[in-house]
Amino acid sequence: MLNLKILRSKISFKFLVLSFELALLVLSCATDTKAEQMSSPYYELDMTTLNMTGGRKTGSGKVLTDTAGELTPGQYDSIGYTVKAGFQYIHSLIPFTFTISDLSIDFGSLTPGVPSYSENTLIVSAGAAGGWQVNAWENHEMRTRSDNAEIQDTECNGNTETCIPTDAKLWNNNSEYGFGYRMSGNDIDSADWESDNHYRPFANNEDGDPAAIIMEAPQATKSAQATVTYKINISTLQPAGKYQNYVMFSALPSF
Repeated sequence: MLNLKILRSKISFKFLVLSFELALLVLSCATDTKAEQMSSPYYELDMTTLNMTGGRKTGSGKVLTDTAGELTPGQYDSIGYTVKAGFQYIHSLIPFTFTISDLSIDFGSLTPGVPSYSENTLIVSAGAAGGWQVNAWENHEMRTRSDNAEIQDTECNGNTETCIPTDAKLWNNNSEYGFGYRMSGNDIDSADWESDNHYRPFANNEDGDPAAIIMEAPQATKSAQATVTYKINISTLQPAGKYQNYVMFSALPSF
């Protein structure tokens, strides 16, 4: 029986950590209305307001956020939108953060025809009104450092159950080999991941595949958590060696 040692499948990632502070001002229109225009060689503010005071004050166990001197501070609601005008609302916004629980996945020694699994967790917090998405792709198929041997990306059960980077299919036949993943948790395409046995191959950067969306939401999210489950299965013909690749994740807000 072939005993295959898999080098740590290193999970690297690309991410953005952005903090947004936004104050919205609703102006009543009138003839000859003017606003101060501020600029420098590095920035230009086309629409600004000059207020008497605004911000966050603390003292004697109390906290005050306020806006004084602005024309129309407050919250305004209508069908399909909410406007929060005034500098005190910057403290209610959700910073954009993206975290990955494990950055190195080690499958250890593999046995042909016996799938091996591992997982890590992705967590997204996003305050952007337009929502956000997380994409994933790999640099290439699992391969030895000498590039002489590869573990193919899964095609799942094949035939009518052939999966692609954007479409999960059933993979429960242990005579079908390769490397793939599945998603579970918040803000995933639950219709695609129909069961615990539905998998996809990662989009392959070496083959020119575009990154695949694995999580997304059209609105602000305080905290979304999803689990990536990795699966690898080899045949008795797989050459022994140490295999590895890199899987990359990117999280982006939308506006």
